[in-house]
Amino acid sequence: MATTLSLFHVSAVALLILSSAILNHGRSTSVQDVCASLDQPNPLAELFPNNATGVLNATLVIIPITLETARRLIPPQYGILEQAYRALIPDFPEGMYPVMVQAAHDHDVQLRAYGITIDDFSRVGFEFPFLDLLGDGYSSFRWAPAQLITAAHDIALEGSRAYGTVVSPAEWEPVCDAYRALPNGATYFKGKSVTTSEFVEVEMSRLQDMTLNPYPLDFFKNITNQPTFANASTCDNMIRWFNTSMSVGEFAPAPVLGRIRANAFPYEGVEKEYTGVYGVQIATPFIENNYLDCQTMRGYAGTGGPGDSYIEGVNSNEL
Repeated sequence: MATTLSLFHVSAVALLILSSAILNHGRSTSVQDVCASLDQPNPLAELFPNNATGVLNATLVIIPITLETARRLIPPQYGILEQAYRALIPDFPEGMYPVMVQAAHDHDVQLRAYGITIDDFSRVGFEFPFLDLLGDGYSSFRWAPAQLITAAHDIALEGSRAYGTVVSPAEWEPVCDAYRALPNGATYFKGKSVTTSEFVEVEMSRLQDMTLNPYPLDFFKNITNQPTFANASTCDNMIRWFNTSMSVGEFAPAPVLGRIRANAFPYEGVEKEYTGVYGVQIATPFIENNYLDCQTMRGYAGTGGPGDSYIEGVNSNEL
């Protein structure tokens, strides 16, 4: 039976953000001191003041790799739930596994009840969905072992490291948004570590219609709502809403096709380029419950079906 998590849970991130904000006050230059983001404001902070809420504007790209390669990269104790992703994308090539690159900008992150707002930051990394963390054969988790994160943002850096994530402080192009427009009409986003040679560069062109994308929106909705872990000491439950005014009309999900060039985990020291890869660009508001016991996420039903991105008693289409 699926586990139901209270959205009014006072997240452990409250203590992390509060203590970090006090300890680091005045020590680093705020991204907001440099420029302002074009992202829309957080529509959930007032509705869920005791939770960490915000907006995540992201380019999500699927890179097909062989199951043999996936098995080498993913720790052996975590099974791959191939039947789970094939139920969503039945035409996905045989013998292949969908790695996701998430290049994202976190905006207007708040804990309204505590009067806390943290500065925007960017992040990017290779993520591995549909993993059998609990060994039950059906609960899908997403492994996000490493990230590049905004170098000046101590709260985001330490918050990610607390999961056991391998974190590289990074600089970004653009600084304040999820991507910028190129003269050829494509979008561009790059994160480069300030301490190592790691980088991830994402250049995508928008397609006219979602039907031109081999991956339906429900596939991305499923992956991004899977509980996430790094070293499995705790799990992150980020509930991303795909059915608000933030993702309709001119802000509707945009299917994209392009390339990714990277030297980052799991390919440190080896530059890789992936061309002809498909994805989607979408901004979603989110509610986040941090540092949860992964066992409590067994059978979590927030990754597909009528319960996804839905909160009882709230008409999210009116947000």
